[in-house]
Amino acid sequence: MDQQTSRLAEKLGKASQLCMTDIVFERTGDIDDYAVSMNLAELWVFGIPGSEAGRSFALVKSSPRRWEVKGSTELCIPAELGAIDCVVKSNEGEDIGSLHLDAKVIQSTMAEGNSGNSQRVEMSDAKLQVIMSWEWVEMSSESIQKAENTAVQLQSHGIERLRAFERSGRLADMNDGIRMLRQAVELTPQGHGNLPPRLNNLGGSLTRRFEETGDLSDIAEAISVLKKAVSLTPEGHTHLPGQLNNLGNAFTCLFERTGEISDVSEATSALRKAVELTPQGHVGLPGRLTNLGSSLTRRFQRNGELLDINEAISMREKAVDLLPPGHPNLPSLLNNLGNSFNLRYERTNELSDISKAISARQRAVDTIPPGHVILPLFLSNLGNSFTCRFERTGELSDIAEAISVQQQAVKLMPQGHANLPGQLNNLGTSLISRFERTREPSDIADAISVLRKAVNLTPQGHADRPSRLNNLGAAFTRQFEQTDEVSDISEAISVQQETVKLTPPGHPDLPPRLSNLGALLTRRFQQTKTVSDINEAISVQQRVLKITPHGHAGLPSYFKNLGLSFYNRFELAGDSADLEATLSNYRAAGTSIIGPPRTKLDAAKRWAGTLLQHDTLSLDIIPAFDTALGLVTLVAGLEQTVRGRYTQLEDSSGLALTAAAAACALDRPEKALEWLEQGRCLVWTQLNNLRTPVDELRSHDEKLAELVAVSAKQLESAGSSRGISQPSMSLKEKMSREDEARAHLDSAKEWEGLLRRVRAIPGFESFLKPLPCSALMEHLPGTIVVINMDQSRCDAIALVVGQDKPLHIPLPNFSIKEAREYRADLKSQLQARHLLDRGSDDHETSGNVDFSVRGIRDAPIGESGEYPPVHRVLRGLWEKVVKPILDGLNFSRVDRASGEVPPRLWWCPTGPISFLPLHAAGIYRGSSLESVFDYVVSSYTPTVTAITDRVKSRHSVDAKVSGLFLTSQPNVTGASSINGTSKEVQSILEMANKSGVRAIVLEGDEVTVAECLECMQSFSSIHLACHGSQNATEPLQSRFLFHQGTLELGTILQSDLKNADLAFLSACQTSTGQEKLSDEAVHLAAGMLAAGYRRVVGTMWSIRDKPAQDLATTFYEYLFTHRDGSSGAAFDGALSAHALHHATQKLRLSLDNSERSLLTWIPFVHFGL
Repeated sequence: MDQQTSRLAEKLGKASQLCMTDIVFERTGDIDDYAVSMNLAELWVFGIPGSEAGRSFALVKSSPRRWEVKGSTELCIPAELGAIDCVVKSNEGEDIGSLHLDAKVIQSTMAEGNSGNSQRVEMSDAKLQVIMSWEWVEMSSESIQKAENTAVQLQSHGIERLRAFERSGRLADMNDGIRMLRQAVELTPQGHGNLPPRLNNLGGSLTRRFEETGDLSDIAEAISVLKKAVSLTPEGHTHLPGQLNNLGNAFTCLFERTGEISDVSEATSALRKAVELTPQGHVGLPGRLTNLGSSLTRRFQRNGELLDINEAISMREKAVDLLPPGHPNLPSLLNNLGNSFNLRYERTNELSDISKAISARQRAVDTIPPGHVILPLFLSNLGNSFTCRFERTGELSDIAEAISVQQQAVKLMPQGHANLPGQLNNLGTSLISRFERTREPSDIADAISVLRKAVNLTPQGHADRPSRLNNLGAAFTRQFEQTDEVSDISEAISVQQETVKLTPPGHPDLPPRLSNLGALLTRRFQQTKTVSDINEAISVQQRVLKITPHGHAGLPSYFKNLGLSFYNRFELAGDSADLEATLSNYRAAGTSIIGPPRTKLDAAKRWAGTLLQHDTLSLDIIPAFDTALGLVTLVAGLEQTVRGRYTQLEDSSGLALTAAAAACALDRPEKALEWLEQGRCLVWTQLNNLRTPVDELRSHDEKLAELVAVSAKQLESAGSSRGISQPSMSLKEKMSREDEARAHLDSAKEWEGLLRRVRAIPGFESFLKPLPCSALMEHLPGTIVVINMDQSRCDAIALVVGQDKPLHIPLPNFSIKEAREYRADLKSQLQARHLLDRGSDDHETSGNVDFSVRGIRDAPIGESGEYPPVHRVLRGLWEKVVKPILDGLNFSRVDRASGEVPPRLWWCPTGPISFLPLHAAGIYRGSSLESVFDYVVSSYTPTVTAITDRVKSRHSVDAKVSGLFLTSQPNVTGASSINGTSKEVQSILEMANKSGVRAIVLEGDEVTVAECLECMQSFSSIHLACHGSQNATEPLQSRFLFHQGTLELGTILQSDLKNADLAFLSACQTSTGQEKLSDEAVHLAAGMLAAGYRRVVGTMWSIRDKPAQDLATTFYEYLFTHRDGSSGAAFDGALSAHALHHATQKLRLSLDNSERSLLTWIPFVHFGL
């Protein structure tokens, strides 16, 4: 040992480490040398045991010529170390200087008692002169061990405090834990093996506190110490993936606050490396996968790249699959997966994504322990998904559930929590959505209140502040729509302008926020007519289209809004260029291949409506309505329940009628017919398609035909039987309903795929597509007359056997206004005589209902000399509608005395005229009595296809089941007694027995609903003498009331009635439709046709017992006496229309022509063949 080394050993005694502190770099030399710029960014030290890859320290410029290593950083090295190398790097990462510290120099310095040191740095540019200086500090083994023991204890206690916080949610526990972890780090010297994990724990805890408090200093410090932990950990070390994971999470949290794209890119880079370094089967892999998914999701929210959200979902699905049931991390992973599905849905509008989001988030809520601090966040997120689906489907149960869980989330969240503003924001947006549907004033008032609070609680500079302002602006807009107060719309514009100002260029939310601003300016222009507003609106919305990426789901909405703004300016100035721009943008929105169907439908309707208003002869009218009617089918798709489809169709009611009127104006009756068939009775048409025989396809591809048949059956069952979640249900029940909904959606997608396969086969290109006019006229049973009613005109379109084109019969003397007046007059008379059940247009679904006895009360006819209302209605229908049609068809009056049988005629009315008795039109007072009975035997059909399909697929009834099942239900609880029904069915049974017809009667308690369904299978025809209840809200819950329950239409539809022939519904109001859905034939008679019956007798309003008995008896007497002698015990309803014609005539002729008498026989109607 040389003398110098000996003196050093003596000097150090038990010292085992030297610590290099206060590291400074200072530029020296002449002032002229400063012309060469220099920027030192990083110091790297190599040669320290355990840090083969080197350690880095950030350099901070403290003056124009001085850089320092800031903080409590110490570089500790063993006393026996041979040498270390220092490298200085620039901002660009380039090596710009270095120096070598030899052990002998260090030892010499320490031996002489000098702690301060300096040495010149060898610079790559010789013009630059830099000196590095530092201090040496000695540490003994004893002091090092004591510090380590203390650090271990602090680390242990700190972690325990953090766990206590997760259990209690008390911030004081977290603060104590972080303080202890920080002290543990300060006691751990550089080079110590425990320093990186302790830094990692400190950084993770600071990130967690930031999530709770939103304090930016916490996340800044977290990133700093986590970076240091990563830099001190060598490649290949088992701790490195976890440290990278925590660093990535910290960057993700910072991004959520600042919105800086560089932060989320840093996060993604670190997290991707963490996943790559984590071996398969490692316990930490699921968490790291989901964290990578989180950063990719955040980046997608910033840049809108579908690749990012697709990868995010892939990562998160893998993470969920790796965790066993019951794992404590499973709820969080499921919530995160739901978030990614939700965001992708908002981008692509793919319904399956929002269904998967709800399912994942429900599972998250279900598996989280009650009272857990994260539960409010999960509930709020679940509510968001329900709101998204509500905005697509219009299902009110979804928005009710959304608001319920979000209110619960806000209630559970502590005041002052960093997540409270976000949850208030979510609740506010859901309240806006419900207000848009229900127009309940309290909803928009509550929305403004909670959204204002959310904005006030969100600090300036927070990344979510713009979106919360955007939603507050939307709430003010909705309030303006209710109040028409300019102050409301001005406040909305002010808020929206601030939102746009805070949204950075390139942000994916900038286009929708600008679009909203443009729409607000347009709304204010509509109120104030300030030209600068509409010009600015157009300018803003044109910018939106320029910055929105191709294929974005929001494009149809942006095109539509721009079109509306151009149209508003056109109305002001009349510039034809603005009108052309209006039509061009509406067309672009309506014909877009992406985006929500409802948005595109609204645009297509505006496109067609604008053309009708300003260019009635435009050739674009045809493609405009073609587009709109095609979109109606998508809006009310098979993935929804029947009830959901009817809800969607309410806003489109009348569209097909307007289209048909436009076609008639263009002298295109064949197009009018096609549109009416395509756009009316959509739900029944869908059901009919699902029941279409596939025999022809089976002969070509048996396997494919079987797949189509099975898929159709699944879809029909799901549409008619799937229940809807209710807020009162348990979460398990709701999750079960969601599973059903997702399976339903999968079935609908499978069905669409099968249709594409079938239509790819030569000869099957039009399989289950709307039929062209030529095909509709191929299987006519007789003359069918479609009557179209629209605001602009009224027309009849007659389909005559043997003709290849429909006959167009304009009805210029009748208008929709008169039809509504007739409807009101008739309804008034029926109500006065108690022939409409209380609430019949909006029937309750449960509880006792006050059903009218099938009886009539007298009502005053009117003042002397006044033409009675019912007579006036029937005469008006005859003179303005029915007689012109019969004349156009060259039908002549039949001589009743000669025994000549009138020809059949099927009425297919639309709009308000579908509520009027065309079959009874006539003049019943005075000397010139004349009515439709003198010309034709009337029947009704919901659509032309409903009849022609039956003709096309006509088949004989199986002789084994041919027969008549009769039931009466005279004394149902909660309804008035109708004792005459028993006599009615017994009388019919007696006639059937005399005629040798197979028949059975089961009355009252003798038959359950299930037994009735069995009889419907084993008898081809049914006579139901009971109370009937039509449910306009839930059409498939329209029902017949039995002593032992109710027979619902939905239940009948699920039965496979292959041999169904005749259904006689001797019940009240079985063919009364709903005014909001007049195009959908929402009544029991049409429902029985859809269930498979070829012909149905129903009633338009309540009927009296005695006339009902008399008519039914005469009806069956006609059928039994006109039987084919060779038919044996079989029952055939083929002559049911003639039988009803005969029975009605007989009843009519037995009465006088008073109003009371007319209302007695008019209600009986025939549907079908």
